[in-house]
Amino acid sequence: MRAPLLPLLALTTASACLAQPNEGPAPKSPTPSYTAGVVRVDTVATGLEHPWAVAQMPDGRFLVTERPGRLRLVDQKGVISAPIAGVPAVHAVGQGGLLDVTLAPDFATSKTLYLSFSEPGEGGTAGTAVARAQLGERKLENVQVIYRQVPKMRGGGHYGSRVVVARDGNLFITQGDRMLWRDSAQSMTAGLGKIARVKPDGSIPADNPFVKTAGARPEIWSLGHRNLQGGALDPATGQLWTVEHGARGGDELNHPEAGKNYGWPVITYGMDYSGAKIGVGAVKEGMEQPVYYWDPVIAASGLTFYTGDKYPGWKGSVFVGSMTPGGLVRLEVSGGKVVKEERYLGELKAKRVRDVVQGVDGFLYVVTDHDEGSLLRVVGVK
Repeated sequence: MRAPLLPLLALTTASACLAQPNEGPAPKSPTPSYTAGVVRVDTVATGLEHPWAVAQMPDGRFLVTERPGRLRLVDQKGVISAPIAGVPAVHAVGQGGLLDVTLAPDFATSKTLYLSFSEPGEGGTAGTAVARAQLGERKLENVQVIYRQVPKMRGGGHYGSRVVVARDGNLFITQGDRMLWRDSAQSMTAGLGKIARVKPDGSIPADNPFVKTAGARPEIWSLGHRNLQGGALDPATGQLWTVEHGARGGDELNHPEAGKNYGWPVITYGMDYSGAKIGVGAVKEGMEQPVYYWDPVIAASGLTFYTGDKYPGWKGSVFVGSMTPGGLVRLEVSGGKVVKEERYLGELKAKRVRDVVQGVDGFLYVVTDHDEGSLLRVVGVK
């Protein structure tokens, strides 16, 4: 079903704007005034309950996760399947539930996929987990949990979580600090606030940065993260990029590297929701600065690099979903730095954009996270 032409809120920022002084050494989004434009969007499907992630299969159908714990198939006509059987039990409390869905590179032949979710533990605890499975006829087969965040904690927030398949076949798993336990993001004995790197079967790569560090969890790739809800590989270099929620201010764009500390909660460009200062400020020696940050926040969610040719001028852009104020953020990146920012679909602010992906047909697809969530196709821009 095709939706009418929608007003588009777009901002355009020249490179010079990003070079202006800001509060610290990291470049800050200038968030200038919005100007009007037009974007055309198709509604592929609606009636999804808090959809969290979408992946398009080679045959054109979509797999969509719903946070309460359901995995759905959606066809090109917008028909939504009954829940696919075999999904692991989830702790669907607060921000928890069924989260990411990622297809293995050989999905066309193996039918292998990965699901991230909040796994329930004893006494009301939960933690981020990842399962591997094969997609059968309306059911998952050979389901195996290959990763579990340690320790499981109480609370309903900050699970992350994206699963990104690297060029070498290993998996990057982004994890939050579980909100109430933010100091654990600096602890090498905990998986909270870390990016993990594991093999497809869950075993540990021998070249992980802390494999030989006494007392450290060997799956840790990088540390000092608050709540990473977007991740993707740069198609030109294979480098991992992520977006991360700040607190009251300080959403971040990063390209996390092996063994590095990204500072949370010791350094941040945000502040506590109470207005209190967090940590020691925005800079500390030995801790990494973001590539770019937003204040006010955009509540960053899904992240993708666009390699298609459906939209003039957009090839090579980085797209980030925004949940507050809502919409789609386009970044132009050159030499590892953001040189331009634009924002679209601002009128969807009541329907938070939770994920953005490039489909096999070259179009961008987004899902909106609310009670009656939608799968949308970005058809064209004027």
